[in-house]
Amino acid sequence: MWSNGLAGRVHPRQLAFALPHAESLTRDNFLEGPANAPGLALIDAWPEWPSRTMLLAGPEGSGKSHLAAIWAEQAGARSSGAQALTTANVPGALATGALVVEDLKPNAFDERALFHLLNLAREDQAYLLITARIAPSAFEVELRDLRSRLRAIPVVSLKEPDDLLFRALIVKFCTDRQLTVDEAVVSYLSTRIERSYAAAREAVEWLDRESLRLGRPVTRALAAELLRKP
Repeated sequence: MWSNGLAGRVHPRQLAFALPHAESLTRDNFLEGPANAPGLALIDAWPEWPSRTMLLAGPEGSGKSHLAAIWAEQAGARSSGAQALTTANVPGALATGALVVEDLKPNAFDERALFHLLNLAREDQAYLLITARIAPSAFEVELRDLRSRLRAIPVVSLKEPDDLLFRALIVKFCTDRQLTVDEAVVSYLSTRIERSYAAAREAVEWLDRESLRLGRPVTRALAAELLRKP
């Protein structure tokens, strides 16, 4: 994820306890930019969707789960990982008439279960929101009928962040971890790591971990020192 490939090379000399850091997945905490505006527009348009089954596609960390959580709150939807779907649990998953299916990956789901879900959702006029890193039209699917169903699902795509959104993401990830950073840290990181959601998250996690290990605040000097390490 890191543009300089340095992540993970620092060997800790003392224990730094990794405490859980909860991210807020509310509408107010969603950072909007041109890269994710189509996804937010889809959520805000519900229930006036072009199809009762929609798919959000985008890179890791692009906000798919956050948008799905916002929609689930609005629609009273349950949530299931795509890998957890089985033919037996599909009816229960659709019990509220709305379901989020998270992280649909090629060759990592039960084809018959997903086909049953799509059929039952259509029969019950239920709403489905599926998230995936790539559009399912690129999947290799054995069931021909499922293949055609997946290709027919409208896809809303999220892209990597622009500069403004990228900087805001760094600030948000710091805030989620209760890190106080100044503009110098944000500017330094935003110009020296890969411009992606995953890289921003990894950078902040690494700085937090190393600042705890070293007993130092997160500053530009610390960020520069750590990024220079071989």
